[in-house]
Amino acid sequence: MQEKSPILAKNQGFIVAVQNNDTQVLKNLYVTNYPKIEILVLKNNGSKDQAKDIYQDAFLAVWQNIKQNKFVPKSESSINGYLYTIAKNKWLDVLRSQGYKKTIVASQLNHFEIKDEENNNIDDDILKDKRLEDVMLAFKNLGQACKSLLRKFYFEKKSMNLIAEELALDSASTRNKKYRCMQKLREIALKNN
Repeated sequence: MQEKSPILAKNQGFIVAVQNNDTQVLKNLYVTNYPKIEILVLKNNGSKDQAKDIYQDAFLAVWQNIKQNKFVPKSESSINGYLYTIAKNKWLDVLRSQGYKKTIVASQLNHFEIKDEENNNIDDDILKDKRLEDVMLAFKNLGQACKSLLRKFYFEKKSMNLIAEELALDSASTRNKKYRCMQKLREIALKNN
């Protein structure tokens, strides 16, 4: 029988501590990750109160998913990334919500720096001078393949690896396809202006 590496044993200990509601581990996880989420929300037209609400929702979702084995993290850093992704998606949901669209002009979002799962900045130049409704109109004029891919990534919040699997492509090809679809979306949106 093979012995576990010290790193693997430490990570499993951390995960078990989260599953067993270890107050100190949960508090440390909460305190360590909150500043990143606050920065994300504040840089994208949010308030500190909104950041706290989004973070609490995301933290509870992550905690419940780990407890119910819906998410089995390989390390503490994968929990941190998962927490950031959930908080980011929850904030994007707020930004996409109908009530929010009516009050925020997309040109106010010119420093939109939400990072995707690979920690690359999403380069959404369209949002600089257009309202979100214009982007959605352009989205309707995209080809079916691009609409499907972008819908899976941005609205269904599927990972690029899962989308690649569904499309029977490798990850690099799927990322390239997503990039080309975003370029096409930009072209359509700018043409409609």
